[in-house]
Amino acid sequence: MKQYRKTTRLDNVGYEIRGPVAEEALRMMSEGINVIQLNTGNPAAFGIFAPDFVGEELREAMRAGQPYSESGGVTRVREAIAAYCARKDIQGVSAQEVFTGNGVSEMITIAVQALLNDGDEVLLPTPDYPLWTGMIKFCGGEAVHYMCDEESDWLPDIADIRSKITPKTKAIVVINPNNPTGALYPREILEGIVKLAAENGLIVFSDEVYDRLVMDGEQHVSTAAVDGAEDVLVVTFNGLSKSHMLCGYRCGWMSFSGRKDLAKDYIDGIRMLASMRLCASVPAQLIIPRALEPPYSETALFEPGGRIYEQRECIWKAVCEIPGLSAVKPKAAFYIFPKLDAKKFSIASDERFVLDFLYKHHVLMTHGRGFNYPEPDHFRIVFLPEVSVLERIGQDLRSFLESYRQQA
Repeated sequence: MKQYRKTTRLDNVGYEIRGPVAEEALRMMSEGINVIQLNTGNPAAFGIFAPDFVGEELREAMRAGQPYSESGGVTRVREAIAAYCARKDIQGVSAQEVFTGNGVSEMITIAVQALLNDGDEVLLPTPDYPLWTGMIKFCGGEAVHYMCDEESDWLPDIADIRSKITPKTKAIVVINPNNPTGALYPREILEGIVKLAAENGLIVFSDEVYDRLVMDGEQHVSTAAVDGAEDVLVVTFNGLSKSHMLCGYRCGWMSFSGRKDLAKDYIDGIRMLASMRLCASVPAQLIIPRALEPPYSETALFEPGGRIYEQRECIWKAVCEIPGLSAVKPKAAFYIFPKLDAKKFSIASDERFVLDFLYKHHVLMTHGRGFNYPEPDHFRIVFLPEVSVLERIGQDLRSFLESYRQQA
C-alpha cells in the first residue's frame, strides 16, 4: 500500500518543547507515573490562575462573542490594544494596524507566512523561542541565528548581528523579555538593532509577550518605542497567555508601527491570511480591553514576596550552589537557562541529559538545543512550581549530578 508522508517542508522543522522527550514523559504519565512538567510555561497548571475579573468578562462575552468578528479583530478590542501601545510609547498605531489572533503563536505564523519566499533569510537570537525558527524553515526561509552573550547577561551581540546581514536578509527577530533566558534588553541594545535594521531595510519582529512580567524594579522598553524605530517597520507581538495566566484562552495580537508606508503590500498579505481563518476567538478577544487597563494586578507576583519572584530566587540559588552548574539570574518571565560543565559530566547530548533526569526523578525539562543553542550544555527550567517543589527539584539535580557522567 502507498505510504502517506508529511510534506518535505517539515523535514528540518522541530519544536522540542513538545518533542520526543515530552512524548516520553506523556508515555510515562499514561502508565501512572507522576511527572512534573517543566517544559512549558503554563501558569494555571501550577495553581497560578487568572485574575477574578476574567471570569466576569468571559460570562459577558459568551453571548456577545457568538458571531464572527472582523478578520482583524473586534474594533473596540483593537482600539484598546492601540491605546496600550501608546502607553508603551509606541507611536502611530491605530486600531486598523492591530490584528488579533489565537495566541501570539498564530500571529507569528501569519506574519512569517505573509513575508517569506524560498531562500529569504531572517536573523533571530540563539537561544530562541523555537516557533520562530520552525516557522521560518517551514516557509522556505533560512533561519540565521545571532549570538546572545551569556557573559553579558544573555544580551544580543550587535557586532554578530551586523556580520550576518546579507542581501537575502528580510527581517530581524527580537525576543524581549527573552524566552528561554529571562533576559531583559536595555534601550541601547534595542537602538543598536533598530539602527542596523534601518541601514539595511529590514523589518523588526519584536516578540514582547512577557513585557509585564519583569522583576527587580526593572522596566521593559518596547523596541518600537526607541529612537530610530520610526525609520523601520516594527511588528510588535503581545498577548495575555502569560501575563494573565490565560494560556488556554489564546489571546494574542500584533501591531504595526514605523514605516508602514513601505509595507502596504505586506500588510495586505497579513489581512488576507487573517481573513482565510475568519477571525480569532471572539469571547477571548473580549477579555482583552479589561485586561489592559492599568494597574496590572499580576505584576505583584513578580515583586519581592510575590510567588514568582520568590520561586525565581529559590531556583537560581539552588542552581548556583550545585557544583558544575551555573546560571545568569533571569530578570523577567519564569524561565532559567542553566549551563552544565560539559567536560565535568562528559556531556555530548543535552537531550540525553534531560531524558536521563526524567527517568530518574520524573521531572520534565527542555534541553538547550531545543532552543537552537549551538552547544549541548544548557537546559531550561520553568520555575512555576511552588518553592517547596523547586527546593526538592534542586536537591534532585544536585544528587543526580554528583554521580552523573554521560555514557557515549
